[in-house]
Amino acid sequence: MSRPILWRSTALQTLLVGVLSAILALALGSRFFTHWGWLVGPAAWMLCALATARLLRLPVSRTLLGAVLAGLPSIAAVAAGLHALGDVVAIVLFALWCASAPRPSAALSS
Repeated sequence: MSRPILWRSTALQTLLVGVLSAILALALGSRFFTHWGWLVGPAAWMLCALATARLLRLPVSRTLLGAVLAGLPSIAAVAAGLHALGDVVAIVLFALWCASAPRPSAALSS
C-alpha cells in the first residue's frame, strides 16, 4: 500500500467533491438536490474520481471501479439520513482502494 497515494487521494477526492458540491449548490440551490441528488451525486462522485485518477496518474478504469465500490456503502448511509457519514466512509474506502493499486517498480520503468 502506498501511503503517499492514500493521503493524496483522500485530500484530492475530498477537495474535488467539496468544491464541485459547493459550485452546484450555489448554482442550482438545495431544492434541486432534493429531487435530483440521487442522480447528480453519483455522477459528481465519478467525475471527481476520474479527475483524481488523472491527476495522480492512477489506472483510470481501476480507479473508477474503486469509486463505484466505495460509493455503495454511502447509499445505505444516505438512506438512513446520514449523508455526511456516507461521504466520509466513501472517501476513506476510495483512498484505500487507490493506495492499494499496483504501482510499476522503478526497475521495470528504466
